[in-house]
Amino acid sequence: MGRLNDLAAAGQAVWLDFVDRKFLAAGGLQKLVDEDGLTGVTSNPTIFEKAMGHGDAYDQELAAYDKNHPGAATIDRYEHLAILDIQAAADTLRPVYDRLDGKDGYVSLEVSPYLANDTDATIAEAKKLWAAVGRPNLMVKIPGTPAGVPAIAATIAEGINVNVTLLFSIEAYKSVAEAYVTGLEERVRQGQPIDRIASVASFFVSRIDAKIDDKIDAGVGGEEAKALKGKVAIANAKMAYAWYQDFIKTERWQALAAKGAQVQRLLWASTGTKNPDYPDTLYLDTLIGKDTVNTVPPKTMDAFRERGTVGQTLAADIDAARDVIAAQERLGLDLNGVTDTLVEEAVASFSKAFDDLLGAIAAKHPAEHATS
Repeated sequence: MGRLNDLAAAGQAVWLDFVDRKFLAAGGLQKLVDEDGLTGVTSNPTIFEKAMGHGDAYDQELAAYDKNHPGAATIDRYEHLAILDIQAAADTLRPVYDRLDGKDGYVSLEVSPYLANDTDATIAEAKKLWAAVGRPNLMVKIPGTPAGVPAIAATIAEGINVNVTLLFSIEAYKSVAEAYVTGLEERVRQGQPIDRIASVASFFVSRIDAKIDDKIDAGVGGEEAKALKGKVAIANAKMAYAWYQDFIKTERWQALAAKGAQVQRLLWASTGTKNPDYPDTLYLDTLIGKDTVNTVPPKTMDAFRERGTVGQTLAADIDAARDVIAAQERLGLDLNGVTDTLVEEAVASFSKAFDDLLGAIAAKHPAEHATS
């Protein structure tokens, strides 16, 4: 039993922020489940672009699909490849899902980033992906944008598990927590069960510090602000968790819990440090708490396995976190403006990765693999 296993004892699930056909086929995911207690996997357009757009691991499967579906649209070709990987990962994690009675063991697949501002199209895409993957331990990733919020409520009401992504601000998080509850309440009204519905709210961390630190380095806030470097994202996450702890005590949530509802766990994403001056386990060591998830890139997972520190850190020093948030506002670092910008940049970044991904798949012409 190592440090990653110890996180489970502290109430935090560890998910892998990576998926790749060769990795799955070689038993890499199963090894992490067996040895490190891994209980989930996340994917996004950037991850799939790196997996599918480079090398030949997917060429034979793509050639077979093209042979049986001549003239298929590029996005359909991508979805075919992605769904096979997601199904394989879901099947590897199915024993975890069964053992934990649906509390974990999930694999996430993202709706098209092109739909981030289209509620109805997002709902339709979520339904399509849910049916195509056909695994109860799938989570469909929906961005927590203004258009995504009603899509989250509608998708939960349909009985589809949701990983809400691209959350940076506490206000946005509150909106998606409300959407999750609204969706569950609609299922109750319909006489549908809610005990097997799961959701996570993915709060991005390191990108906040990268933006805030750049401002501090540029002189915003003067000398006093330098003490806040590397602290704002963690404080922001702690305040979100404090709100969550209060929220699950409310009568509204307790009424759903009495019917078997699972909490919507906060998930820490973007947990690889971007500043080499910071410890590479910073966003794991400092964000450990009950009913949370940390989705970790492979390099950060290796680092934590070697030198991570396990303790109930997320609920600790809340007053200090509150002071950091107050100080950044007083010094003009504008966390609210930063988080608004980060949402826009993240949607654009994932859309660009999706462009690159589809371009790479389109370049793999069926004729190139006619004999595969």
